Amino acid sequence: MKDIYIVLIKAHTGLGSIARRITGYEYTHTAVCLNDRFDDFISYSRRRHYLPFDAGFMHEKRDFYAFGKHKSFKAKIFRIPVDEVHEKKVMDFVSECENDDRQLFNLFSMVTMPVIHGFRIYKTHNCMSFVMRIAELSGAVVPERGYWRYSIKEIDENLRGYFYSEGELGRTDSDEYTEYMKKPTFTEYTVCSIKLISELLKRMMIKGSE
Repeated sequence: MKDIYIVLIKAHTGLGSIARRITGYEYTHTAVCLNDRFDDFISYSRRRHYLPFDAGFMHEKRDFYAFGKHKSFKAKIFRIPVDEVHEKKVMDFVSECENDDRQLFNLFSMVTMPVIHGFRIYKTHNCMSFVMRIAELSGAVVPERGYWRYSIKEIDENLRGYFYSEGELGRTDSDEYTEYMKKPTFTEYTVCSIKLISELLKRMMIKGSE
């Protein structure tokens, strides 16, 4: 038996602050950890702090969340025990997402979540759909609707029976931090924005599974 951890994160970002004002719910990001050291957070997110449109499958570190002057970040953690069958399902899905360079961040589903509960686009995920799919494959949750239609608050509600801990996680320095915090040029920011949005619009015309 192995434990898989789903972590809800109170992000220090500007977008996180806006989301909290809109939803009234404090957690604005979610990820999966495969160990209880909580030093590797697997999710769909921005690859660089100042470049939100360059986003996709990520291995995030603690100092990605507790960046700059921040020394910690608040997290709510759920521990899900899985047998070998369910562990394989989870790990196969993680491997599929990590090794498929066509995977993109589903920005459109994320921004429409409060209104229409999001929607699927071919070979895309955001942090919510990725984590809810993990929860489903682990056997912890049987979604009443498509896994991509769950907000972070609803993920919280569905996993309450697996609650493990809640509180501050302290910052630890990572080798990836410097690159993550590197500021983009205006050209780089513009190109990444256009590339992601245009590719998502194109993929919206593709019917079938993600």
